[in-house]
Amino acid sequence: MENPAHFLQDLAVILTVAAFTTVACQRLRLPVIVGYIVAGLVTGLANPFRLVGNIEGIRIISELGVILLMYSIGLEFSLRRLVRLVPIVGVTAAVEMGLMVGLGYFAGQLAGWSPLESLFAGAIVAVSSTMIVARSFEDRKPTRRLEDLVLGVLLMEDLVVVLLLVMLAAFAGGELLGAGDVLGTLGKLGGFLALLLAGGMLFVPRAVRAVVALKRDETILVAAVGIAFAFALLAELAGYSIALGAFVAGALVRESGVAHRVVEILRPVRDLFVAIFFVSVGMLVDPARSLEAWPIVLGLTVVVLVGKMIGVSLGGFLAGFGVRTSIQAGMTLAQIGEFSFVIAALGLASGAAPPELYPVAVTVSVLTAMLTPTLMRLADPISAAIDRRLPHPVQTFVTLYESWVELIRRGTGTTSRWHEVRRPLRWMFLDAAVIGGVVVAMSVLRGRSEAALGAMGVGEGIVTPVLLAIGFGIVLPFTVGLVTSARRVAVRLANAAMPPVERGVDQAVAPRGLLAVVIQFAIVLVLGLPLLAVTQPFLSAWPAAAVIGVAIALLAVAFWRAARNLHDHALAGAELVVDVLSRQGKDKDEHALEVVQELLPGMGTIVPFAVGSGSEAAGRCLGELNLRGLTGVTVVALSRGAQRIVFPSADEILQPGDVLALTGSHDAITAAHRLLGAHRGT
Repeated sequence: MENPAHFLQDLAVILTVAAFTTVACQRLRLPVIVGYIVAGLVTGLANPFRLVGNIEGIRIISELGVILLMYSIGLEFSLRRLVRLVPIVGVTAAVEMGLMVGLGYFAGQLAGWSPLESLFAGAIVAVSSTMIVARSFEDRKPTRRLEDLVLGVLLMEDLVVVLLLVMLAAFAGGELLGAGDVLGTLGKLGGFLALLLAGGMLFVPRAVRAVVALKRDETILVAAVGIAFAFALLAELAGYSIALGAFVAGALVRESGVAHRVVEILRPVRDLFVAIFFVSVGMLVDPARSLEAWPIVLGLTVVVLVGKMIGVSLGGFLAGFGVRTSIQAGMTLAQIGEFSFVIAALGLASGAAPPELYPVAVTVSVLTAMLTPTLMRLADPISAAIDRRLPHPVQTFVTLYESWVELIRRGTGTTSRWHEVRRPLRWMFLDAAVIGGVVVAMSVLRGRSEAALGAMGVGEGIVTPVLLAIGFGIVLPFTVGLVTSARRVAVRLANAAMPPVERGVDQAVAPRGLLAVVIQFAIVLVLGLPLLAVTQPFLSAWPAAAVIGVAIALLAVAFWRAARNLHDHALAGAELVVDVLSRQGKDKDEHALEVVQELLPGMGTIVPFAVGSGSEAAGRCLGELNLRGLTGVTVVALSRGAQRIVFPSADEILQPGDVLALTGSHDAITAAHRLLGAHRGT
């Protein structure tokens, strides 16, 4: 056994250096994690004098930081909230992770890596840093919707990473996983989580309440840490990540109702071990290797920054979180972190990844972590700039879409409506799974058949055309079924949001048609991107990418046509709204706008707002207020005495007494009222 004095010396050195580097980072307004990693660079392999003798011992101790970090996150994320968020953020996570794995794989291929090595690169860039995000949220408190989206996506990433680790370990060991193996892995993971949650709910909340009732801090700390380590051990014994077990433990303690007390006592211990974890990450980096691999470092950094912003922003918007919140989430999650190091370490230990992958992953993590605070500060101006540059038909759609998602959730709340959607939805996912399984199976058969025929002296050139013909014949009916089911899901969800009328003129034709197109677009991304990411190591990605690209292009044309129809519909509706606004002052009919809203389905929640003489909005132009960028609402009409303005321009200066007609989702309207209702000097 190593001399304990040497271990204490190593620990003293890294904590002392970390203290100096973190103070320097705070002075420079950089994340403290950067300071930890720099401390690791100073004390680890990058230092020829080797200030720390037993790096492996420090790394083992640092695993406690991972456990306590995920435990703390679970303490602040209730199971009820998790169950509510998973169906919503699942759309965002599927789009983002599918895109990131695909882009990372493509970057690895450009670097000359093998398919398996490229797959490791794709997995590394797909996972954001929970630690960096948690630290950033402590410094800059987010809105509830932003927190829900970001933490929900992080949780979905962690769950998917568990499956990715299992698959990558099998590939690295020379095993080939078929569709049955993947489904079996998912089933085992679901069963393990269900058993852990069900058993834990019977014991953990009651035990924690009993311990907290003793009112002794040391007892609470020991019990809380013991629960975290116990669940991490159970996950480890079951073959899963210790981080997953620790997170579940935290979520169970949260259900006790006294988690806030545990958080207060646990925080100093957690921070210490988390610091050691990130220092140990930096200790294992060889800067010389990172410099040699600077093209792939630069490429993966660009992939993380651009891919995360696009993937999370697009996925969040399609899930109904609005432009501003979605862009904020995309820029908040534009980094990689702790799970990326775990994936890189697996590739390094198994020999399935190139030796430079680990230092590349850490270097990309440092670069993206340093940019995270700046990106978060720029989220609002960037979202406003994007909104201003959108074509008018797209601006109209963006404003109304969030309210349409609310209508879908409300419309599918009944059993009969949900039953109409559930059947084609189930067939849609089943068809996608079969297509992916056939692609993987054909690839495996191709390799084995060519080897067998080669041994018999038969030409290998006949294998590929035959298998392609067989595979195409098998996949074709499932592809047709997938397209048909996707169309049915889109139409039925659109009908649930805005039911067609049986008699008279259907005023919801334009918004309902556009909503159906957007839902089909979302389905292409949610199913197509993960399917492409899964199948590209087995076959050339270009055919699948071309099919998805053609589908997106066709839907883009349909979207533009439908958006123009919606804009014309909104203009006609705005004329009616402004007429009502001008009459309200004369007829005193407070319910006229409600009647108009019933006549204009799909126009969102239309609410009037009178600009007061002391309002912050008086004397300022609409472009300066940036209502759409900051809140997500649109001013569809303005009434000023005898003057009527439909869709007022950004240059329009508001005056006391103006009456605005605002449209958008419920949350957007609330935020706009808060902004417009602010008085000067507040």
